[in-house]
Amino acid sequence: MEEKKIKKEYSNGEVVVTWEPHKCIHSENCFKGLPTVFNPNQKPWIKVEAETTDRIVEQIKQCPSGALGFYYEGQEESGENELDSELLVEVIPSGPLMVYGKLQVKLTDGSTKPQFKVTAFCRCGKSENKPFCDGTHKKIGFTG
Repeated sequence: MEEKKIKKEYSNGEVVVTWEPHKCIHSENCFKGLPTVFNPNQKPWIKVEAETTDRIVEQIKQCPSGALGFYYEGQEESGENELDSELLVEVIPSGPLMVYGKLQVKLTDGSTKPQFKVTAFCRCGKSENKPFCDGTHKKIGFTG
């Protein structure tokens, strides 16, 4: 049975913040970087009225999994609104391999999956969502 893909949206009238919990790898970048907006100890956990649109957008761009996204009111969400076509690959110490930009991932079954913004690839080998990171590296104490 396929996991239900939830997508929530929060708007401040200028920007719509999107949240897809199934993509989250719990890096904690969001609430460490902007705790006035992203606070998992409150309901709702995203308060877009607590900061300026520019600060919210800049923090969302730091999300390593793409679980957080955004689009501006009156525009359609494209999934590629904040990155150029150039790719950047970053090795996160004791964490995933991050790829920033638009790409196609060829899966083991031969299908391809388009990825936009940020993609976190598993380096520890224990993810239940390979080739993508699911945060298991933290649970098992992966170093590398």
